[in-house]
Amino acid sequence: MQIVVTLDCVNTEAQAAFWLAALAPLDYRRGFHGPPYLSLVAPAPAPTLLLQHVPELRQGKNRMHLDLDFGTADLASEVSRLERLGAGQLSEELSEHGFRWIVVADPEGNEFCVFNPPNSTNIPE
Repeated sequence: MQIVVTLDCVNTEAQAAFWLAALAPLDYRRGFHGPPYLSLVAPAPAPTLLLQHVPELRQGKNRMHLDLDFGTADLASEVSRLERLGAGQLSEELSEHGFRWIVVADPEGNEFCVFNPPNSTNIPE
């Protein structure tokens, strides 16, 4: 079985640049490219991120989003790195049931969360 996450976007090339840099710790690279699609792939079992060109801008709240654990307890530093790539921070740090996360948006406004799971060895200092 393979999981492919499709992200609608207006500018697939710009989004590919952002997501490749954002996901660099996971060794993502460009895969299939045939308009209107551009795929970003990583070694299994990581899901493929398929960028799909659409003419309209994102409207409303995402019904599905990515939760990314970069393996660090320092969520603020990770969000700062993503902001330097073009992301925008949408929330302060939140927590529930031992999970900690910050809501972020990619350059086209697609929301995702940078999180740290409970009982992680990445305990904040």
